[in-house]
Amino acid sequence: MIRQLLGKGAIAVLAAGISAPALANIPFVEPPIVPTAIDTGDTAWMLAAALLALLVTLPGVALFHGGRVETRNFLSVVMQVGAIAAIVSLLWIIVGYTLAFGVAGNGIIGAGNAWMMIGLGNVREDTLVPESAFAIFQMASAIFAATLLIGAWAERARFGWAIAFAALWSIMVYAPVSHWVLGDGWLETSGVIDYAGGISMHLTVGISALTICIMIGRREGWPKILRRANAPALSLAGAGLIWVGWLAIIGGNELTAGDGAASAMMNAHVAASVSALIWLLIDKLKTGHVTAAGFAKGAIAGLVAISAGAGLVSPGSAILIGLIAAPLCYFVSGAVKNIFAIDDSLDVFALHGIGSIAGALLAAIFVSESFGGLGYAEDSGMFGQLFTQLIGVAVVVIWSVIGTLVIGLALSTVLPMRVSTEDEAAGLDKTHHGQRSWELD
Repeated sequence: MIRQLLGKGAIAVLAAGISAPALANIPFVEPPIVPTAIDTGDTAWMLAAALLALLVTLPGVALFHGGRVETRNFLSVVMQVGAIAAIVSLLWIIVGYTLAFGVAGNGIIGAGNAWMMIGLGNVREDTLVPESAFAIFQMASAIFAATLLIGAWAERARFGWAIAFAALWSIMVYAPVSHWVLGDGWLETSGVIDYAGGISMHLTVGISALTICIMIGRREGWPKILRRANAPALSLAGAGLIWVGWLAIIGGNELTAGDGAASAMMNAHVAASVSALIWLLIDKLKTGHVTAAGFAKGAIAGLVAISAGAGLVSPGSAILIGLIAAPLCYFVSGAVKNIFAIDDSLDVFALHGIGSIAGALLAAIFVSESFGGLGYAEDSGMFGQLFTQLIGVAVVVIWSVIGTLVIGLALSTVLPMRVSTEDEAAGLDKTHHGQRSWELD
């Protein structure tokens, strides 16, 4: 500090008549070396983001999905959320983390250096946080992704099959794609943009959900028999928890507590806000009503769409992304059910599949400095980045379809996929769990 002061004010000191020998007698003490390997502020933010990310699932997804099924199936959805969260957590420690974020190697799959998390480093590479903090944050994201799949088979899949499928899916589909896109894998090094899981999480979920819907078939009586959501208010509350926790997931992907995280969270929030409002407007124009389900789905569509570019675009661009995502997801949701007659009961494909594709492609446009974004790599431009995004999306779509088919069909040879007609009619709460969701008498 003294040398810095002298360096800046040497002329003033000499002008004051202080001699050089006098200056030489001033002792200089080297400042203490402060270790910078771990930043406690960044670490605290990562741990807080991990906890909020778990809130997305427990209880966010449980309420969001559970509130939209019939009363006789509410408990089955909540039970599946809890069981999937537990088994994915264990598998993430045993093998999932090292497959997704182990040493890159050839860029296809992570090396086994962190098997059982024994080989975790003190500091995650290129960050100032412990690798354990990074690992638990990524575990929360993996849990979130796996539990979203429940919406594809809600009210008709066997409990054992659902848990086993989600567990295997997290290892065979989610972990490899996470490595490709977020773990210094081949898609990331090829220039694919995915700031916070738009491709690695939501595209895999959406495409796998559509594949499962086709495999498992429609619910009995659908679409002739009207299925009423048992608790729209609870579903809306669950969406609110997801909204809050999702901001933490997006901000946490910055890996530091600074302007980058704050900007990404702001972009995610405004995208969700405008998308929710646009969904309500479309609902009003088409049906004459604004619904809780519409507001919730609109917010989710905006959050999905912004995930790929959240920390790379401007707030104005985030508004435009939300503005585009809402009508796109809305009309695809209707087309899937009414035109293609696919029983995507909780709109997982429309929200997460279509929303993520739109977000990945729009990120290639709005990352441009002309729109206030951070700009492109030196060897890329808008059209080059758009082509790269298309390649990344196509690869992940193909992998998700193949992985889902292999897991689903192989598993079905051991565990039946679908409940019996009698069990479905009676409700899964009673037939699978021996309880009712609400004991009101």
